[in-house]
Amino acid sequence: MPQWSLPPSLVDLLVCFRGCFTAPTFKTFSWLVAGFLAQPRARTVCGMLAGARLAGRWHHGRAHRFFAVARWSPDQLGLALLALICARLVACDSPLRLVVDDTLYRRAGRKVWGASWHHDPLAPASKGRKPVAWANCWVVVGVLVHLPFVPDRAVCLPVLARLWRPRQPGRSKLDLACELVGLICARFPDRRLHLVCDAAYAGKALAGLPAQVTVTTRLRCDAALYHLPPPPTRRRGRPRVKGERLADLEVLAGMVATPFALHRVARYGRLGIAAVAHFTCLWPSVFGARPVHVVLVRAPDAPDGFDLALVSTDLAATAAQLVCRYADRWPVEVLFEESRQVAGVGQARSRTRRAVERTVPFGLLCLSLTVVWYALYGQPAADVAARRALAPWYRDKHAVSFADMLVALRRVILAAQYYQVRWSSPLQQKSSRCSVPGPPPQHELRKSSDQRWSRSVVFRCPASEPFGRRGRHLERQVR
Repeated sequence: MPQWSLPPSLVDLLVCFRGCFTAPTFKTFSWLVAGFLAQPRARTVCGMLAGARLAGRWHHGRAHRFFAVARWSPDQLGLALLALICARLVACDSPLRLVVDDTLYRRAGRKVWGASWHHDPLAPASKGRKPVAWANCWVVVGVLVHLPFVPDRAVCLPVLARLWRPRQPGRSKLDLACELVGLICARFPDRRLHLVCDAAYAGKALAGLPAQVTVTTRLRCDAALYHLPPPPTRRRGRPRVKGERLADLEVLAGMVATPFALHRVARYGRLGIAAVAHFTCLWPSVFGARPVHVVLVRAPDAPDGFDLALVSTDLAATAAQLVCRYADRWPVEVLFEESRQVAGVGQARSRTRRAVERTVPFGLLCLSLTVVWYALYGQPAADVAARRALAPWYRDKHAVSFADMLVALRRVILAAQYYQVRWSSPLQQKSSRCSVPGPPPQHELRKSSDQRWSRSVVFRCPASEPFGRRGRHLERQVR
């Protein structure tokens, strides 16, 4: 192991994952996490070693074997992370708010396992060229938390991720999402879960989720809705499982009988007025015989029609709460942008199956650990003040960003590699001390036997450079 150490605040979080690894693998995991967070450039596997200052001490095969050969499960690691988030950032009696969505991490090379052509909305569109990208597609489940230093919106922390490959029967994106949610339900059997997803995840597999999960998603315009089943008539034959079919949503929104009312709702950090109508019905093609709430939203001055249609299995929630809950899904899009542009997730150049399936969940874990660490040990007021002092024209900044959190943790990791400055006499100096020019403070001066004054600062050099950059330790004395 290297002679320097990790900061105690980060070690306090990494200890929660000790049960997911063997003792040697846990050491590798801890230093790769530190290298991933401390690396300002490419977060490749070798880049993690360079960020941890282990490039000259460890062989690069040790890091590659951690992802490609070592025995550990990304799902078990994600569940341990979720337990840490629930213990530190979520109240014990509050339900977990989960968000599921998929994103692309671009790759290069034909031999990358699981990579294929996908529709990429971020690709530059040009005439005669489709917006596609050669990438890995990941289905990600994140948990929403409210942090006091980010008051405008919730923060999405990724916990579980699963690689999706096209043309795999029974392994659609919805199937993978339900599988990940099922793992969370098995880990927290007594906790209520609120799952939010977009219209792409509205399918029959949602009906197989446990009863502790409520689903809120966007309703398709062509959804076949039905009235609730009528009461039993005590006649012979099978009782009806659904009532008469309702009209299309466009017709329902234009009917006078549809009760639209004005509600004050918070959407995307803004509080406004919206016309909302809601009713209870059945959507048999997706949720079977389970009753659902349908919510129609439109502008307050709109005469008819609707702008957004939502469906939810949470019958205890109000219409305004369902609108706010679906609007809180947007932080997952912010998460994907920050993971690619700021955190550097997906930059590893792994090709084998195990390595590809582990590098992205590992990077998302580091992203969540950064936010959790900052929520416990960060100084948001000081960081915002420092940022505004450097850029006084940036007057709209009132909350820290993920980039600020990552910089704060990176500074703590780098500072943990050195001892604190201390003053001593020449007789107490050792070979591992380096002088600092300038007169020492008067109250800390110590007079040596030869009537000379000196001071030195003690630091610990890395094992890869045992004698410093210039070949040996230099020591100067100020007389």
